[in-house]
Amino acid sequence: MGAADTIMVRTVGEAAVAGVNIIDNINNFFIIAFIALCTGGTVVVSQYIGRGDVSSSRMAARQLYYVVALTAFAVMIPVMLGRRFIIRFLYGAVGDEVMAPASVYFLITAASYPFLGIYNACAALFRATGNSRVPMGIAFMVNCTNIAGNSFFLFGLRMGAEGAAIATLFSRIIAAAVLTLMLVRSQGPVSIRFTRAAINRSMAGRILKVGIPSGLEGSMFQIGRLLTQRIFTSFGTAAIAGNAIASVINSFSFMPGNAFSMALLTVVGQCIGAGDYGGAKRNTGKILKLAWGALFILSGLIFIFLEPLIGLFRLSPAAHDMAKSFLRVHCVSMIIGWIFSFALPNALRAAGDVRYVMWTAAISMFTVRVSFAYLITFAFGLGPLGVWIAMGLDFLVRGTFYLTRWISGKWQKKNVI
Repeated sequence: MGAADTIMVRTVGEAAVAGVNIIDNINNFFIIAFIALCTGGTVVVSQYIGRGDVSSSRMAARQLYYVVALTAFAVMIPVMLGRRFIIRFLYGAVGDEVMAPASVYFLITAASYPFLGIYNACAALFRATGNSRVPMGIAFMVNCTNIAGNSFFLFGLRMGAEGAAIATLFSRIIAAAVLTLMLVRSQGPVSIRFTRAAINRSMAGRILKVGIPSGLEGSMFQIGRLLTQRIFTSFGTAAIAGNAIASVINSFSFMPGNAFSMALLTVVGQCIGAGDYGGAKRNTGKILKLAWGALFILSGLIFIFLEPLIGLFRLSPAAHDMAKSFLRVHCVSMIIGWIFSFALPNALRAAGDVRYVMWTAAISMFTVRVSFAYLITFAFGLGPLGVWIAMGLDFLVRGTFYLTRWISGKWQKKNVI
């Protein structure tokens, strides 16, 4: 949805594109945190399903819903009130032409956090049962609603970034409401009944045992990403816009890999719950091969068709050339190291090895992606391209550590339920 907003708001101008993109990056911080919390629920529910304990899987489902909803509400208010401070803190001297659309877009999309959190929790619960068709169908419906809303507000009413934000808010409300209703009516292992006691400390603790380290990891990852985004503000609006469009295009190459990595949570979680560690290994190998094949095809196509893809956004020549150089580096690094750095960790999480994943990600993020990015950008004079080179190196470093951990088999000694 953030990608759709960025693409469609380009008709308003580069400043609007830059404003929406920097807020999309901040929003991704919270999206990743919500998804990470949902990871805890997915792992716990999957393992109970693998064990055949339906009563506990339903209780875990209800606890995940409450934990994520309460967390999202707690985040929403301070973000809405302090949005300008957050933008200045993370991006430094943002010009007024970018601040205006960024501020209004941030205000409205922050109001959608509770609905976004609930949507992610419900979608994670359906995936935990192996039913990914329901969240897929809802995602398709919601994105169509968002695009239709963008068209109405941006092209019909001639609104700016606020129009894209309103469409996003409305779409997320629909997604949360529909999925919640489906879970209430469900008779399966993840049905939710709101008549019972709200919080069960023991079950919530199991979810948070996985969810908190995953949330911290995701939050640190996004903080590191935001710190590197400040580099682009140092090089002007063209650099921000070029990075924004490169990020939109590369997000499509991530999508199949992310889908396969989510499948690992369910498949490996159910195998671990059933005590089938051999099956966990075999299925992880199969899923990683499928993920790599999808990444190879999509990244290869993006590399080949870079010029026409970037041309769709009608950027200035400077921003166009920057986006092209960013994506060339990214396509190569994606093929080489992404599956081990971002897909394989979900197999470790599904087994409960979350602390190793968290610390590896944090150390690699701040020593390689952030520190090295500033070094080669400013000290070595590579400019904003240095951020994308450092990102590729981060893929290789953390992927090496995760693969070593998986081969060692130490993850088999962890437990969640």
